Amino acid sequence: MSTKEFRIPTKARTEFVDITAELLDHLRDIGATSGLLTVFVPHTTAGVTINENADPDVTSDISGYLDKLIPRDSGFAHAEGNSDSHIKSSLFSPSLTLIVEGGTLRLGTWQAVYLAEFDGPRTRQVWVKYVEG
Repeated sequence: MSTKEFRIPTKARTEFVDITAELLDHLRDIGATSGLLTVFVPHTTAGVTINENADPDVTSDISGYLDKLIPRDSGFAHAEGNSDSHIKSSLFSPSLTLIVEGGTLRLGTWQAVYLAEFDGPRTRQVWVKYVEG
């Protein structure tokens, strides 16, 4: 078993940051072969997701649509002014479990793992735990 924490800086209020390379580097560094990798974000206004990495318009379209669907200034009661971020992160997940085979992630041809930021810019934590098996 191996646990690691990454710190990922974000640059925008809503942003999808491809963290696939960091995950693959970690698997290589620990000599992972076959098992499961859990990716967890300990934040209430961020999440993780898997989506297309070939065309950046995909994550841009997701961000734009979320901002239209859940506008920041919608008269929410939460005093911090980031209720939209809490709602958006609830549509995603704080964690993913990924299959590892041959020391690499079993992702589809066009898939990548993204940190989904909804209340940036910030520096976010991403915790990963690899279990051989």
